[in-house]
Amino acid sequence: MTGHEPPALEIDTSKPHPARMYDWFLGGKDNYPVDEQMARQLLALDSRGRDMARVNRAFMHRATRWLVENGIRQFLDIGTGIPTEPNLHQIAQQTAPDARVVYCDNDPIVLAHAAALLRSTPEGATEYIQADARRPEAILEAAGRVLDFDRPIALSLLALLHFLDDEDGAAELVDRLVDQLAPGSYLILSHTTGDFDPDGAAQAAALYKARGMTLRLRTHAELTVFFHGLDLIAPGVSLAADWHPELGEVVDVPGDEPIPGYAGVARKP
Repeated sequence: MTGHEPPALEIDTSKPHPARMYDWFLGGKDNYPVDEQMARQLLALDSRGRDMARVNRAFMHRATRWLVENGIRQFLDIGTGIPTEPNLHQIAQQTAPDARVVYCDNDPIVLAHAAALLRSTPEGATEYIQADARRPEAILEAAGRVLDFDRPIALSLLALLHFLDDEDGAAELVDRLVDQLAPGSYLILSHTTGDFDPDGAAQAAALYKARGMTLRLRTHAELTVFFHGLDLIAPGVSLAADWHPELGEVVDVPGDEPIPGYAGVARKP
């Protein structure tokens, strides 16, 4: 464990927060009635909300294993969410005890549980940054105290970009972060899509807007653009459930309809 104690921040329980809603979908207890209320409204639009969260988390586990197996020892995970074991650092350090992981989120309740994110192996390191994803300079500066940006880093933006609209600079954010990565680094993305149910997606986006939040559900082509200039690892941008299922933790989802989320991993040349 490294770093210092960040200042305490007030938790706003008057409006839902994506990290706390994600926690509710995963069966956690670190959420508030306002988060549960909106999560249940989303379930009314698509009853598989919990499955979406589980599929996304399983992808994170598989992608982390793949990256460690391919030599990555440093991770920058932005949009971490409330700790749910096993966390990224636990997956990475299980195989590579010397792995170094920096987490970043902007919800004070994640900060309140940061100690769980900082249980590193003695050989490795973990750190938590309290910062907004739209402030990449602050994130890079803080991460640079733990990670060596002259060596490859896996940049993880999981279930994050659909909360940033194009006008909010989503593409610019990704480019700014990737530009600072050394050759041999990787970008890992997962993203909810409206490709399979445009009407339901529009209703979900309206629900977020009514709560003062953004939900930008991108198409397969729109998500693929974020990987420009990088070499996508097979199978490319795919359904999250279809990305290297042989690495384990495939979520059994009832029905024949795909879980509407894409994922991909790409290497910086």
